[in-house]
Amino acid sequence: MAKILVTEDDRDLNRIVSSFLVGLGHEAASAYDGKEAMAKYESERFDILLTDIMMPKMDGFELAESIRRVDAEIPIIFMTAKDDKASKMFSLGIGVDDYIVKPFDLDVLAIKISAILRRAKIEKEREISVGNLKMNSEERSVTVDGAEIALTVREFDILFKFLSYPKKTFTRSALMDEFWDFDSSATSRTVDVYMAKLREKTKCCDGFEIQTVHGLGYKLVLK
Repeated sequence: MAKILVTEDDRDLNRIVSSFLVGLGHEAASAYDGKEAMAKYESERFDILLTDIMMPKMDGFELAESIRRVDAEIPIIFMTAKDDKASKMFSLGIGVDDYIVKPFDLDVLAIKISAILRRAKIEKEREISVGNLKMNSEERSVTVDGAEIALTVREFDILFKFLSYPKKTFTRSALMDEFWDFDSSATSRTVDVYMAKLREKTKCCDGFEIQTVHGLGYKLVLK
């Protein structure tokens, strides 16, 4: 199970969420503002960060940005009353993995955490099987019905990322930052061209489809 840092300034909600997670078999630690959470993150190892956005001393946006500057891997879930599109888009842009709006069902939170842990397991094992497609990141191989399909290095990395995080929306800017790095010639149109190529090369795959999220980017949905 996971070690989870719960950052929430409402002490009653923090206690409820932490107790619920412990009841599921996880280990939970509490922080009550962003600065306290950052200090605990720097001194301990956590598998997942759950955090509110609106908090004293350091808000959730600042906390997530600070962590992402040093750690691209730890999953971050926002628990927040902010349900506006701008907040959701900004959250995705700074690398937040998921978003749950208050008041929320604890069972829904448990499902989100389970999904994130499955994704982490996939990335650790470096092998994915979805429908008739198989990917192995160590061998850099992709097969459909046993026949290898040709992907460029960048196409392979993008597809592996998408399959590791089904249903997660990746903004164009986040994809550019991760897969084009310091390539100043890359634009959002470059991302669109690559996604079109990936759709064409994987059209014979029966286990998923790559969908456009209008105004944001792309996500992969399992069939």
